[in-house]
Amino acid sequence: MAMVRNVARDKLERGDLSLGVGIRVVRSIEIAKTMLIAGYDWLFIDLEHGAISIETAGQIALAALDAGIAPIVRIPNGEFSIATRLLDNGALGIVIPHVETAEEARTIVEKLRYPPQGHRGIMGSVPQYAYATMTAADMAALNASNIIAVMLESRNAIGNADAIAAVPGIDVLLIGTNDLCLDMGLPGDFGHPQVVDAYSRTIAACRAHKKWPGMGGVYDEPLMQKYVDMGVRFVLSGGDLGFLMGAARQRAKFLRGIPKRA
Repeated sequence: MAMVRNVARDKLERGDLSLGVGIRVVRSIEIAKTMLIAGYDWLFIDLEHGAISIETAGQIALAALDAGIAPIVRIPNGEFSIATRLLDNGALGIVIPHVETAEEARTIVEKLRYPPQGHRGIMGSVPQYAYATMTAADMAALNASNIIAVMLESRNAIGNADAIAAVPGIDVLLIGTNDLCLDMGLPGDFGHPQVVDAYSRTIAACRAHKKWPGMGGVYDEPLMQKYVDMGVRFVLSGGDLGFLMGAARQRAKFLRGIPKRA
């Protein structure tokens, strides 16, 4: 029973793009299968900026497990009790924002990994194993299948990228490009040479320590391709609200552009 499938991690291990979609305003479990069919590998269930409750996040995670898309949850920095409760109730990964140092990364691993990697407490049965009693082998398999991603969102964090990537148990270094640009005094300038350099340094750190570089906040397609070509593999491709608004605006523009007939 030890195997747990995490399609987001499977894609990364094959060297493919692992594509995520932000879930911030949608509350219903249909979003899991919808985004799977749309072509995504993981849900980025946002409890940092969204108002989704832990109960709703757990329900979406359960639906995602059944659908075959990986439920990954972003929690507010330091809210480890939320993270472990969601890992106990279906999540296959956690994203921690605003990580600045290797010391913080080691604390994250300690809180979110089962022994011997960390000191996460065990719950006797979890939905990842259809609520069967877990064995030591099952815990090891969950350690291996879960994705622990840390977000680098400042110049200080980028400067520490190599040390953070060197921490065992961290899987992904995800650049939060919006906040990074703000910290650099370059709001919205996602292609600025300083930002490109930050991506280059993070990608190099990930390669050196066999971790995966990630990208969030960049939705200009030529710029997305640039960073993917540089080596980004864990891609937050957009979000529910942006996709809804974009498609809705396009349809309204088309219909209002139809000439009136007498």
